[in-house]
Amino acid sequence: MKPDIVVTAKPFSWLQEMFDADFCCHNLSGISDPSAFLKSLPHKTRGLASFASTPVDAQLMELLPDLEIIANFGVGVDNIDLDAARTRRIIVTNTPDVLNDCVADAAMALVLNTLRKFSQAEMHLRAGKWASNGAYPLTTSLSGKTLGILGLGRIGSAIARRAEAFGMSIRYHNRSRREVVYPYDASLLTLAKNSDVLMIVAPGGRETDRIVNSDVLDALGPSGFLVNIARGSLVDEPVLLKYLQEKRIAGAGLDVYATEPRVPPEFFTLDNAVLFPHVGSATLETRTAMGKLQIENLRLHFSGKVVATRVE
Repeated sequence: MKPDIVVTAKPFSWLQEMFDADFCCHNLSGISDPSAFLKSLPHKTRGLASFASTPVDAQLMELLPDLEIIANFGVGVDNIDLDAARTRRIIVTNTPDVLNDCVADAAMALVLNTLRKFSQAEMHLRAGKWASNGAYPLTTSLSGKTLGILGLGRIGSAIARRAEAFGMSIRYHNRSRREVVYPYDASLLTLAKNSDVLMIVAPGGRETDRIVNSDVLDALGPSGFLVNIARGSLVDEPVLLKYLQEKRIAGAGLDVYATEPRVPPEFFTLDNAVLFPHVGSATLETRTAMGKLQIENLRLHFSGKVVATRVE
């Protein structure tokens, strides 16, 4: 008999087919009263496939008294109340490593577009301004610049390797020093002061909420650039918007936002901001690998084996 699981959001059609092959799925997507729906489920609903768009809090867990495992689609688990899961001895898994290269590629695309303004240059051409107004204004080189990385984990390290190939120097800040050749800054403020480009790759959650604030942006300065490939919650978004409008930093490249997909429309008018719609891992190959790892963790657990990528 297939194990019963709850799926918190509408997955890709191919991923739903993979779920249906191994599990009896109860989908929360489109349900008007999730609490009543969850209460109506059969006993022994033991698994939950979670997605970042839906919070998995203590209340949801209480509605599933037999829950044993939460398999998250994605590396970040700030959508999950880990304390509540720990209290209930619920296993939490994620999908690390399989998206490192894809996200690092997107991070460097943001750096390139933010400093070189390729997107704006293309619009200059498309609007006929190259012929009528002349060449697009000069921009900023990557080579010789310092990239400061907040969060030198798997993805941060992949970004660092790519940035070195572009001739950039690397610095970093973590909660603790790592055994790497890159210089370590003991605080985010110091990292910002020492960087031409500040790259945000740290996890979301209470500890990092709006840690990129006015002090950090002041330290980055009017010639510095901010790039965020992590979570929108790490940046004080209204402050960032003000600093961009007033040219108190040189520019920003953003793939994530505080209340995505709702992005403040004031960002759309800025010529010193490059905006991606959270596409860091959005390739068919990477999302397929993420889905397979999510399902592998569920399969391993329900077969009595150790899961592949346990968080808690």
